[in-house]
Amino acid sequence: MTAGSQGRVFLTFWLIAVFMVVEAVGGWWAGSLTLIADAGHMLTDSGALALAWFATRATQRPSDAEKSYGHHRFTVLSALVNGLGLIAIVGWIAIEAVQRLISPAEVKAVPMLAIAAAGFLVNAGAFFLLHGADRDNLNIRGALLHVVGDLLASFAAIVAATVIILMPAWTIADPILSVVASALILRGAIGLVRKSWHVLMEGTPEGVNVGEIAETLEALDGVCDIHHLHAWSLVPGRTLITLHAQLVPGHTSDAVLARIKQTLAERFRIDHSTIQIEGACADDEDHRDHPGGAAHKHGDGHDHGHGHTHGRKVAASR
Repeated sequence: MTAGSQGRVFLTFWLIAVFMVVEAVGGWWAGSLTLIADAGHMLTDSGALALAWFATRATQRPSDAEKSYGHHRFTVLSALVNGLGLIAIVGWIAIEAVQRLISPAEVKAVPMLAIAAAGFLVNAGAFFLLHGADRDNLNIRGALLHVVGDLLASFAAIVAATVIILMPAWTIADPILSVVASALILRGAIGLVRKSWHVLMEGTPEGVNVGEIAETLEALDGVCDIHHLHAWSLVPGRTLITLHAQLVPGHTSDAVLARIKQTLAERFRIDHSTIQIEGACADDEDHRDHPGGAAHKHGDGHDHGHGHTHGRKVAASR
């Protein structure tokens, strides 16, 4: 996340945190579940934004012997927490709404309308700030989902207050619209949790076809076989790959390694690779390479020697 994006996140946090208190007090005074639900969303929002800001600061810490990949995964973990928080808020609103439908409560519609309108403007400002930030970052996407949820909740509160002003007996419009607003963001929250979990479980990155990669590399001049190919990501958009390559007799490991890295970078946009050269396919040939991976190099082009792990061992399975 860039410094500009960090500033936007920090400013959005304070904007939402301050109005959250106003809306919570106003919702309690007006008796509006929709306003209280929006304040609950804002509470989760402020926590999510604070966590996103802290996560970004953590990822700027340099890697060390204990964390060779640095602290980038912290952003994915915080995104997972944000998504789970959204789902929990939606569940709480649903329970409260059912209770309100069973036992309708009095709602002060005019104050509710004023607070909801102010909340909509605040959330629109928050959305504008975050929309200009780095949206490839999972935390920014999670925060945007939170703010969109707040916008929907504020709009639902405006509609509910308007309905109650026009038809005072229709107080059930408040809990009904609070559920509608929450349901609209549930899908996005589930998607955020699923994507974060996929990254944490080191699943194959979106858009990466390991079968296609293996087939393409095996078609390169000098490559006999590609196996033990694994692709995962530290964060979305930052793909890492490990693989073992076996050579056609008569080809040098340095030349084949250069072709593999060039293909990974140019065709598949993967510039972080760890490649194990295992020697030629036929044992009876006069090999130019040292069998067993003596030419093991990291994708940055530096020779790290046989058995280099860069934080994880390149073996039959990770």
